[in-house]
Amino acid sequence: MFYDNLDSSWTELIHQELNKEYFKKLLSFLVDEYSSQKIYPQKSLIFNAFKLCTFKKLRVIIIGQDPYHGDNQAHGLSFSVSKNTKIPPSLLNIFKEIKNDIGKDIPNSGNLEYLAKQGVLLLNSVLTVRHGNPGSHKNKGWELFSDSVIKYISLNSKNCVFILWGLYARKKAKLIDKNNHLVLCSSHPSPFSAYSGFFNNNHFSKCNKYLKLHNKQKIIW
Repeated sequence: MFYDNLDSSWTELIHQELNKEYFKKLLSFLVDEYSSQKIYPQKSLIFNAFKLCTFKKLRVIIIGQDPYHGDNQAHGLSFSVSKNTKIPPSLLNIFKEIKNDIGKDIPNSGNLEYLAKQGVLLLNSVLTVRHGNPGSHKNKGWELFSDSVIKYISLNSKNCVFILWGLYARKKAKLIDKNNHLVLCSSHPSPFSAYSGFFNNNHFSKCNKYLKLHNKQKIIW
């Protein structure tokens, strides 16, 4: 199934959702879509964010909207692209802000697995998409699932950093207990909005300062 081989630390959450009617309908929809359309990411990578970032290691959550819809891009992590793929404009702006904020040089690869393995959950609100058709899997059930993930993390962990870029992601702030977690919001890193509040948000240094304050290991951005 799509959710095979997930880290056991996420099992409680996944099993809660599996038995809900919306998730059963979503799975049926995905079976049809993958059998008749070109869908990203490949089935084995839909839950890649949860495979690479265990709940035990979880420190930071970065919320995206839906996967990239071109060839060799989406691999189950928000904003990230597969190795040897051109870095998309939004991700390039993220790297530019990392350099502005903490001085790290812009990498040659847009693959963010190194962040996931440190405890950064790179979570899209919608986990699948048709080739060349952004937003094509909206309102099929994924939003209910990802909202459940956010609420589960908020309730069952402490002192995590939620990073919400853009209006869509910022709407998720209402799901988060701000007494137990840090929520960082700004405009989206897209070239259309990065200069109106994304650049110079200093989210990466703010995140690490908060983690240090709560005796958590900082992220090597």
